[in-house]
Order: sequence, then structure tokens, then C-alpha cells
Amino acid sequence: MLISAFGFALMAACVKEVSGLGIPVLEIVAARAIVSGMISYADIKRKKISLWGNNKTLLIARGTVGTFALMFVYYAVTTLPLAEATVLQYLHPVFTAMLALFFLKEIIQRSTIACIVMSLIGLVIMIQPNLQIDSGFQYPWLSIGAGVLGAFGSAVAYIIIKKLTKTDDSSVIIFYFPLIALPISIVMLGDDFVVPSLAATGLLILIGIFTQVGQVGLTKALHCADANKATAYAYVQVLFSVFIGWAYFSEVPVATTIMGGTFIMFGALINVLWKR
Repeated sequence: MLISAFGFALMAACVKEVSGLGIPVLEIVAARAIVSGMISYADIKRKKISLWGNNKTLLIARGTVGTFALMFVYYAVTTLPLAEATVLQYLHPVFTAMLALFFLKEIIQRSTIACIVMSLIGLVIMIQPNLQIDSGFQYPWLSIGAGVLGAFGSAVAYIIIKKLTKTDDSSVIIFYFPLIALPISIVMLGDDFVVPSLAATGLLILIGIFTQVGQVGLTKALHCADANKATAYAYVQVLFSVFIGWAYFSEVPVATTIMGGTFIMFGALINVLWKR
């Protein structure tokens, strides 16, 4: 999960950078799908296993849900500061814990309930500037909504992945994401395609590579731990993103983001370290 978090943090930074070069979000999704698809296909061939997997219904559902969740996440990343977008995205352990209770019959422990409560308090603190009329700045509500929807979609995808780890290889599970994402993103992109520059092309390739690192780490982690516990470790990406946003994009998190993010991070630590 730590490797996964670092991979996704670098991916988000590349998404933000390439969007600044005029590349539309849907084109970024399509480019990511192409690179990820090629890597996954090569990995499946190396393992000499079936390309299409066993539980095709869930595999297609995982690809579809993941595609739309990714579109929401990328929109939030391109329209919000990196730290804020990442904190919103990493509300997904809250949704994962709730969904795991109903669909995986995983017991929600007191530590997980504390995580959920603290995460929601952190979210309210984070969006305080939007709730104050005389605030010096406000985040776009559409971007905040996209971030939360992206988190919910990610949680649904994780629940599906957890079920799929019992029937299918991790490489096949990962492969179905670009398999579904590529045609959907191309159709939705339509005539908005922008020919990328050499620098943009390099960033698009890096997005695909860093995504693969994140996906492999995530899928392996979900294979050997409860969904709500494993995804809690992903909060480390918030720290990575705050640092990258500060060092590369000169984004200094505001006080409400620091306070809200602290609540969310502390809730995650309680969830992870409770037993110890």
C-alpha cells in the first residue's frame, strides 16, 4: 500500500502538469489506459494465463466503475490544489468500510467507526472556506463534488477487486480497467482530441507507468488483508501529495486543509494501529 500510494501521488502530479499543457481529462484517461493496457497484457502473457479471466461480469463491472471514478478524480486533480484533491480522493476508506459491511460481511470495528467520524469531521473543516460568504477564496463546488464521487467510485471498485481476488489473477483484474476505459474515454472525448507535444507525451506515458505501480501495489494488498484495513494505509499519499504540491507546484495548503487533513490522517492511524 505504501508503494501504491507513492505511485498514485506521482501519477496525480503528472496529471496536473499535463492538464496545464492543454490536454483534456478524457484524453489523459485514454492515454493512461493505453499504457496500462500494454503493460498488463505483457504481464498476463508472461504468466501464461487466460487473458479474459473467470468472473467476467465482475471484471467488466470493475472496469466500468473504475473508469468513471477515474474521470471524477482526474477532474478534481486538474481543478483543485494537489493536496486538497488528494485528501478528497482519500475519503474512500470511509466508503470502503461501509460497503464492506454490506457486501463482504466484514465487521466494522470501533477503530473503523472512529476513522469514519474523524474523516467526516475533517471533510467539513476542509470545505469551510466554501461555507463562509466573506471567505477570501472558495473551491469550485463541482470540483469538490467530483472528488467525493471519485472517492465513492474508488471504494466500489475496491470492493469488487476484493471479491475478484478469490477468482482471478491480479494482472487480469488490472487489465480489465484499460480494456473498458479506453473505448469509453475515446467515445466521450469525441472531437476534443489535442495532439500532445513531446513533453506532454512523456508525461502521459509516465501517468500510465505510475498508475501501474499504484494498481499492482493496491491489488496485492487487497489480496492479503481486509479491504477497510488495507485501504487505510493509502492515506500516506496525502503526505506525498502535500510535499509534491509544495515543492513542484508552489501550492501551500491553507489552514483549513491542514486541520481537516490532520483529522482524516489521525482517523486513519487509529484505524490501522488500534490492535497494536
